[in-house]
Amino acid sequence: MKLHELKPSAGSRSNAKRVGRGTSSGTGKTAGKGQKGQLARQGGKTRLGFEGGQMPLFRRMPKRGFNNINRKVYAVVNISDLNRFEDGTEVNAALLVESGLVKKELAGIKLLANGTLDKKLTIKVAKASAAAQAAVTAAGGSIEVI
Repeated sequence: MKLHELKPSAGSRSNAKRVGRGTSSGTGKTAGKGQKGQLARQGGKTRLGFEGGQMPLFRRMPKRGFNNINRKVYAVVNISDLNRFEDGTEVNAALLVESGLVKKELAGIKLLANGTLDKKLTIKVAKASAAAQAAVTAAGGSIEVI
């Protein structure tokens, strides 16, 4: 290696102008920040949504509705989806997650009566609609609401 082959390592030098280093440097004195004002000060930024002291838009808009922090969200399964299991199978939350019908259990699993059930199954779920319960018993199976 020779003296003329020396180079700085990649990323160690930038082409950024050194600001505030005298009036003749091109970006001296006010360092490219103009004269006075909020943007010339140290920090020089405002928080998201700040409108210079005016009441921000998100506070001016009316609030609507109610968000229940204790809300329970159930994973939904239709009885037509249960035809993939064999007769006599006990269908529970673990089996539904394993088979891919439900991604995760959430607050529980609710059985709905969409479609028809052709198999005789024993089903254990957190909730079930009245029509779903009737459809399961009509098919010869049983349903247990946990």
